Amino acid sequence: MVFKVLLGSLGLVLGASSAMATPLLIGTYTGGQSKGIYLYNFDDRTGHIDPRPVQVTAADNPSWLVPSADHRLLYAVDENGEGGRDPVGRASAYRMDPASGRLTFINRMSSLGAEPTYASLSKDGRYLFVANYAVSADPGGTLSVLPVGKGGALGPVTQIKTYRASMVNLDRQTSPHIHSVVSSPDGRFVFVQDLGGDRIHAYRYDPARRETPLSALRDQPFTEMPKGSGPRHLIFSPDGRHAYVTLEMAGQVAVLDHAEGRLTLRQTIALAPEGFAGKVSAAALHFSPDGRFLSITDRGSDNHLLSFEVSSEDGSLQLADRRSVEGNEPREFAFSPDGRFVLIANQRSHGIKVFRRDPASGAVKEEIQTLSIDQASDIKFLTR
Repeated sequence: MVFKVLLGSLGLVLGASSAMATPLLIGTYTGGQSKGIYLYNFDDRTGHIDPRPVQVTAADNPSWLVPSADHRLLYAVDENGEGGRDPVGRASAYRMDPASGRLTFINRMSSLGAEPTYASLSKDGRYLFVANYAVSADPGGTLSVLPVGKGGALGPVTQIKTYRASMVNLDRQTSPHIHSVVSSPDGRFVFVQDLGGDRIHAYRYDPARRETPLSALRDQPFTEMPKGSGPRHLIFSPDGRHAYVTLEMAGQVAVLDHAEGRLTLRQTIALAPEGFAGKVSAAALHFSPDGRFLSITDRGSDNHLLSFEVSSEDGSLQLADRRSVEGNEPREFAFSPDGRFVLIANQRSHGIKVFRRDPASGAVKEEIQTLSIDQASDIKFLTR
């Protein structure tokens, strides 16, 4: 009887422990020690990642991960190109257990471009939009549209969009480099960030046009960004009234107003402190879970996470915190679901840093863990 009671108590403890674990997916570059997509458990109470992976899914350079809204599917870009083990850029589809995050391979399709570096699903889940960055001028960066079929399988590319380089920076802008593709919160518009062209291209989304769901806005097909700035990643405010984009080459974040697919540049903010003489490269940006702060990583010789308070009136930004990432090349980061922790993928120092965070002030506090993982490039929590 005592033995049964002890077993019951142990079961309750284990059940409570597992209830506190949130699945965590990490994408990587696989030219070194990493093997593909890593699944871990994250302890919501302590902020620690269990260092024993739950699953490792082999793939070539799955550098960007796209969970579906219901967490039953996962898409990944395979950031391949000329000179790699696989010279063909691809997108891969997986079935995903929404509770555990475990993956089962479905299929893989060519993105008809080189070095696909970002992807996103249309709001209705019917298409995967893939940003082919393309390091080389041949073929140059493109946007590819892949239909999502029954069971989540990807179909062949049905639509490709090509672009023109700005030629401002002759080291990096002699060809287009598509770095991200993002839908407006209502799903009616799709925006494509071209680092090589210094433009944000705008499309209307119409799934009734099955093979060509994207059509350029006639009166404002693109928004010019500052010359040589290199737009990288874009995010919308939840209400869709404002957009924020990192300007990688300028080391800045830009604030834009949005209405019916049209963007208007309103504010640019330098990420490095005044007088900083080193190289600054703006990278990832995400809202805190409560939406009060926008955080951004800069790379190069600065390597900090900056947190800005977002004005509820006009969406403008005010610096609230600046914290070293304690590593090199913070390519991506993610907030824990409750906002008490932030995880940073320091790509070139081969680890995920976990920091404690104050949700009230937005300040990033002490480091509490380093998870060793080679060439980490993306972090996605699977919140229930």
